[in-house]
Amino acid sequence: MPRYDLVLLHAPSVYDFRKKPAIYGPISDVIPPGPNFEMYPIGMISISEHLVRAGFEVRIVNLAMKMLEDPRFDVERFLGSLDARLFGIDLHWLPHVNGALAVAEIAKRLHPRTPIVFGGFSTSFFHEELLSTYPFVDFAMRGDSTEGPMVDLVRAVVGGTTDFSEVPNLSWRNAAGAVVANPLGYKPADLDHVFTNYEHAIRQTVRHLDFTGYQPFETWDRYPITAVFTCRGCVHNCRTCGGGAHFFHQTMERGRPTFKAPELVARDMKTAETFLNAPIFIIGDILQHGEEYARRLLAEVKRLGIRNEVVIEFFDPPSRSVLEAVADAIPRFNLEISPESHDEQVRYAFGRPFGNEALERFIGDALELGCRRFDLFFMTGLPQQTPQSVLDTVDYCDRLLGRFGQSRRLFPFISPLAPFVDPGSAVWEHPEKYGYRLLFTRLEELRRALESPSWKYFLNYETEWMSRDEIVYTTYEAGARLNDVKERHGLISGEEAGRVREKNRAAVAMMRRVDAAMDLTDPAGRERALARLRDEIRDLDTSTVCDKSELDWPTGLLKVNLHRVIPLVVSELFRKLARRRG
Repeated sequence: MPRYDLVLLHAPSVYDFRKKPAIYGPISDVIPPGPNFEMYPIGMISISEHLVRAGFEVRIVNLAMKMLEDPRFDVERFLGSLDARLFGIDLHWLPHVNGALAVAEIAKRLHPRTPIVFGGFSTSFFHEELLSTYPFVDFAMRGDSTEGPMVDLVRAVVGGTTDFSEVPNLSWRNAAGAVVANPLGYKPADLDHVFTNYEHAIRQTVRHLDFTGYQPFETWDRYPITAVFTCRGCVHNCRTCGGGAHFFHQTMERGRPTFKAPELVARDMKTAETFLNAPIFIIGDILQHGEEYARRLLAEVKRLGIRNEVVIEFFDPPSRSVLEAVADAIPRFNLEISPESHDEQVRYAFGRPFGNEALERFIGDALELGCRRFDLFFMTGLPQQTPQSVLDTVDYCDRLLGRFGQSRRLFPFISPLAPFVDPGSAVWEHPEKYGYRLLFTRLEELRRALESPSWKYFLNYETEWMSRDEIVYTTYEAGARLNDVKERHGLISGEEAGRVREKNRAAVAMMRRVDAAMDLTDPAGRERALARLRDEIRDLDTSTVCDKSELDWPTGLLKVNLHRVIPLVVSELFRKLARRRG
């Protein structure tokens, strides 16, 4: 294998998921990846592009995908074969804490002289604990925009530097073993230099002849959704969100979100459309920077003539005039919003300050103006939310579908706040203030919790209004009831509803059996009981509150624009051949 300046590794949520299956529950039922969280952060592509442009050799390896695709894939043998000057591992979402630390430990054992850098939102919060607790982690890169500092770090490592005090945003250990946190000096005023470059991803895939290593998540080859982002940060402060205003102010030292010029966001969308006939998801409410920003983006999208399905998320219900501009600019537009609860008091307590009247007006306007699909996301585990309130949310969905569901374009979902409260969120920092009790908050506690046999035991919180038991079993009951509601309103077929119903029942029954095993006081007897259940646990971790396919936005039959992709692949293959001959 060639020598790389940087290899970016993405680990599964739980490293030993193939040996010790667990009931992960519905924690990933309403997001594209599976319960192993095999989707790597989109920022990896941006970091890779910046480094390649600076002349470095970079490779992304989605280890989680490789482990999912091939049960016999030997992680240690593969990592041992890599020749890299620096390994980068994302600890962006906290559910990766188990897999990320395990992969880092293995990589350091196999390559003791090769430094390892962690990065991502959770890394930014836990940077001191990472470096003081785990000797196999050498660096922690902090901040919301680390493309520039990563170039500086790789340049320093390649140059043989031992003093990293000039690398902005970096935490590291000096010669005396003390943790040093360099200032967060790299905080660009805008994101105009950052591109979601799908051409780069395709070229790198061909260059390394590794489709699986670059594949974003397991079902991407069936349903290749793309994404572009408008900003990093958020003006809202949802209480448990690790990407909200509280987190960015306290951890990232940002007083406001950082935005990308709307014309450049539209250009990223056009690039995605060039190669893939797949839905384009715009990350970040386009109204966060004001209505003028949104209208500039929509005007440029219209000028570029983008015809792919486009998905826009709103954090608050927009005005009808904004929706009219969306409909005018985007022939195939889809929308989503997360009210979290039907109960306005619960919604306000969580940090979403809008009422049901505004929500229902938004739904009606969107469907009337031609929205192809409208997704509503509700959640369990919220402040002031009781088990009865969760079930009342399902009744509210029933009423909404009775009012707006005739065209079968309105899709409600419900899922748990799991497995952890986000680090750095308002609830993490002040749990008692919001009625929460955090059960474990240290990295090693969180790492070990993910090795539990069911998601009930790695939930790291309960509330004044719901115990862990109530959060878990109310979520399953609400999912089952909502499944029945969607079948009754014709959103899903009887066959589809039956599959979810059966998986829901099987998961609940197995959860009860796991609970009985965990109640055994003899540790050896408990482990024997759990071992007997493990083979039966497999395949009980998805589609227990809804089927994954329910998330699919409309799209055409041909997902890839072959007339654009094939010439790119051929040109990169010739480049690869020329480099070898050279």
